[in-house]
Amino acid sequence: MNTLPVNWLTEGLLDFEYKKYLLLAYLQAAKGEFSRHRLYPVFSDLIMHYRNLQQVKEHKRLVYEQFPQRISRADFEKLELVYEKIVQDDETMEQIEEIIQYATPLFGQALEEGKELYDFVERHLEISPVGITPMYHNEGYLFLEYSPVKETQVYLYNITVFENTYEKYRGIHTQLLQTVRRGLALTHEHLKAQLIKERKEMPNPATFAAVASLPVPLEHSLLPIAKRSLVKYVSQLAA
Repeated sequence: MNTLPVNWLTEGLLDFEYKKYLLLAYLQAAKGEFSRHRLYPVFSDLIMHYRNLQQVKEHKRLVYEQFPQRISRADFEKLELVYEKIVQDDETMEQIEEIIQYATPLFGQALEEGKELYDFVERHLEISPVGITPMYHNEGYLFLEYSPVKETQVYLYNITVFENTYEKYRGIHTQLLQTVRRGLALTHEHLKAQLIKERKEMPNPATFAAVASLPVPLEHSLLPIAKRSLVKYVSQLAA
């Protein structure tokens, strides 16, 4: 889809009409993705751009932690230097603030659409344990499927916990192991037993099934939301 550079506010021609054109083209493409029930990566990008605007508007600076991991520290430092120069130029800053004033509510509307789509998919996604759940939940198997497809995506998942001074965060990594076609004879419990038999390194794995009652794109919506929902579910088990 049509993407928006991280430093779109300062990159290229600093002109309100030009920036407006870039922004509207990007938002139109983003809403096109939502209309096809494709939430990621566009939703994450919208959040990043919106937070960037808020930081520039409120503090006249950028915060590295607000950017996705694909932005390196070196790239960020160069970008922040550009903004420091801009803040010192009153005329340039006036143009930047005009663009921010126009762009902020438009990003807000697009984010609201993305959130509605996220909530819609999440409401139609049910996560449940398969068999007896062990005390350790941060590693195991995730069975992912949606109606009316009879296939089950089998993932190995690993949840990592990292903290800063203020908060504790959980991240999740998944690896697709196989795709199986389930039937009456192959229940989730039977599939788990089969995995235990085949993969001796995990004799008592935590296993969860995430089943969606509506068809949405796997890579762009269902899997990312299932991963976040699983992290939330496991966090509640550990509380």
